[in-house]
Amino acid sequence: MSRITPLVRPNIAALAPYSTARDEYDGPIGIFLDANESPYENGFNRYPDPHQAALKAKIAPLKGIPVENLFLGNGSDEAIDLIFRIFCKPGKDNAVIISPSYGMYGVAAAINDVAVHSVRLEADFSLDSRKLADACDDWTKVIFLCSPNNPSGNAFPKEQLLDICDRFPGIVVIDEAYVDFSEQGSLAAEAVARENLVVLQTLSKARAMAGLRVGMAISSVETIQLMSQVKYPYNLSRAAMEKALILIENKIDNQVYTIINERKRLSEILPCFPFVRKVFPSDANFILVRVDDADALYDYLLKESIIVRNRTRVPGCEGCLRLTVGLPAENEALLNALENYAL
Repeated sequence: MSRITPLVRPNIAALAPYSTARDEYDGPIGIFLDANESPYENGFNRYPDPHQAALKAKIAPLKGIPVENLFLGNGSDEAIDLIFRIFCKPGKDNAVIISPSYGMYGVAAAINDVAVHSVRLEADFSLDSRKLADACDDWTKVIFLCSPNNPSGNAFPKEQLLDICDRFPGIVVIDEAYVDFSEQGSLAAEAVARENLVVLQTLSKARAMAGLRVGMAISSVETIQLMSQVKYPYNLSRAAMEKALILIENKIDNQVYTIINERKRLSEILPCFPFVRKVFPSDANFILVRVDDADALYDYLLKESIIVRNRTRVPGCEGCLRLTVGLPAENEALLNALENYAL
């Protein structure tokens, strides 16, 4: 028995997944009279490939993993929801998350009637592994850790994350949405080797495909098979897959390099403003900044047609704005607006 099998909800383990007639057909294109589609060809009259074979074949080599260890979903949010549905019994099991962090972990838990135990990060947003372990009990099935973390921007040491994974008997999810901007590197290869580790990534950030909603999970073959069985059959549209197949060919090294350099430039300039109290180190494509009056500055920037994220009401982020690193000209406009605000 694998390490995963006892963690799966019994109803999920017994689930007979939805299948189509085309799951049983691998021959050349024929006459399709099985799915009640329109026969009038317009490029989108047929259902998309529920297995996303072509797109997976492109993405897996980029991630350095086998295709069978890759799940594709409607954004990373779908993978987060599936993890709750597969491993957590509603009204009984719980999940442990860190605070502050990505809000969808808590939202997905609430939707699935799963309790959440929250562990507050330290003042510098580092993670105390002992506090994380103390928050777990016999009903804790999943730990969610975002690294680099949103909204704080810092990445946790890989050794610490792997130690948590080795010690925890349940599922450990590492959300790497911003990993392309970090020096820490990815745990994708470790997710293939460790049964209870799930790594989430996305095409939304560094690969500039937020509008297509293509997220991914990298994990053991068993976990990926479970996610594929529980997902809705056609979770990625044909349009999204076809466009992603084209855009995935784009070289992004220069774009990532520019964003990292702009992040460094902004991090050096922002502390010079008299209303800036702290600029937190970032491994992501954004910077968390603590200011004198976050609400007033946020409102001012809105009037200047500059939209940032006000995080002042998030515990641990009091007085903070989260600034996405934009194009050099956009960042210059932000700095000019801040200079005028200081006058």
